[in-house]
Amino acid sequence: MKKNILILSGGISKERLISLDTGNQVANELKQNGYKIKISEPDENLSRNIKNFKPDIVFNALHGQFGEDGYIQSILEIFKIPYTHSGVIASSIAMDKEISKKIFIKNKINTPKFFIYSYELKEIDLIKKIKIKLKFPVVVKPLNEGSSVNVFICNKKNLFKNINSLKNYKKIMIEEFIGGREIQAAIMGDRKLGVIELKPKRKFYDYEAKYNSNAKTEHIIPVDLPNHRLDQVMKMALKAHKIIGCKGITRSDFKYYRGKFYLLEINTQPGMTKLSLVPEIAAYKGISFFQLIKWILKDASKKK
Repeated sequence: MKKNILILSGGISKERLISLDTGNQVANELKQNGYKIKISEPDENLSRNIKNFKPDIVFNALHGQFGEDGYIQSILEIFKIPYTHSGVIASSIAMDKEISKKIFIKNKINTPKFFIYSYELKEIDLIKKIKIKLKFPVVVKPLNEGSSVNVFICNKKNLFKNINSLKNYKKIMIEEFIGGREIQAAIMGDRKLGVIELKPKRKFYDYEAKYNSNAKTEHIIPVDLPNHRLDQVMKMALKAHKIIGCKGITRSDFKYYRGKFYLLEINTQPGMTKLSLVPEIAAYKGISFFQLIKWILKDASKKK
């Protein structure tokens, strides 16, 4: 018997539109295969929707703050309903770039150097600190956004203009800029699913490059790297997945520069849109979109 699946999508993060797209595409695929589906916003109606619909599993299609940072996971734990992707703690850790990077460093996973900037530091002192610790250009980004929202590559001239645009965030991360190739690695449970390379036409793989079809980012699969390098990056992705305590599907973002991989971050809820990378990697490995979703639901139902 096909199960009742409640799909959570939308939300209030800056990734709302991507979440709606993910939710709709997952819903359409499940409906076509005989599942009973209800789509719900994570709002004041959520409790009523859960009680009335009585879902067997919640498919969490939310992205960004309140969706993949442990917040909605905490609420779903109260209802004692299985939900997809990672749990409360792993979601929270992965979303916090400072904590996750400290865990990567502790576990000898190569990641760009960084420090946390709060607005008390004077401009002259910040520039001095960057020159000593990182060197220009640098990457400036919020600690807890996804999809490269509000991420900037900065030189001395545009540094403070970009920092000032992030004043709604209490703290921001200033990170070493790593050039080179954009490599993404997907993990499916304990399985090393595969790798894809991205060649954005823009400066880097930012929000526009990810979700605007006009940005024309080139997706390359198979990736032109020696087998031992591909194995190396997959091992790094699986190690990150395990040490953070992730479940289900994750996608890790790497830069490959001068023979070294640098892990930028791990995504506990990768997108499921027509431009999304995990479905593309899965398809290359012979796993259809429906088979991928079905596996995610089955994995969710196993969790205690």
